[in-house]
Amino acid sequence: MEKTAKFTVFLDRDGVINVDSPDYIKSAEEFEFIPKSAEAIALLTQKCFDVIVITNQSGVGRKIFTRQALDAIFDKMKKGVADAGGAIKDIFFCPHTPEDGCSCRKPLPGLLFQAIQKYGIDPVCSCMIGDSIKDIECAQNAGCGYSVLVRTGNGKKSEKKLREKNVRKPDFTADDLMDAVRWLNFIE
Repeated sequence: MEKTAKFTVFLDRDGVINVDSPDYIKSAEEFEFIPKSAEAIALLTQKCFDVIVITNQSGVGRKIFTRQALDAIFDKMKKGVADAGGAIKDIFFCPHTPEDGCSCRKPLPGLLFQAIQKYGIDPVCSCMIGDSIKDIECAQNAGCGYSVLVRTGNGKKSEKKLREKNVRKPDFTADDLMDAVRWLNFIE
């Protein structure tokens, strides 16, 4: 197990890093960065934050796309981030459907716990950034120090639902990932 004292930023993928689709992102060709998201990850890297992607990918479990297609999407994402000057330390994904009852599908904290254990992360020194209530609940369930909701992807709908649901509000609501990164620079 690698030990780290760095501040870790956990990012949801769809709707935060890339444009989401109700029909799933099924291939590398369908993957499209949200404007400024790769540059935002580059800023995190330059500030010495570790960036780890935490994502539900039930399209694998539903047989909508293969694990190989998912790996190609991840490769394109990592290359785009690297081309912008950033780095993604690792990617943890849940391939299960909601009906599978796994412990790794957000809002359950299984994926975060896997990353925390693998890298010796202090969850208090971490932030989860996502576009859904599941992301905010996942951060809270794992004991992350901070949670941020972005208004991209499903974020605007989630922001309204948060008011109705009994979920602790995120620490910050950002217009997009770049806005979230600017906020993080003030808390670190």
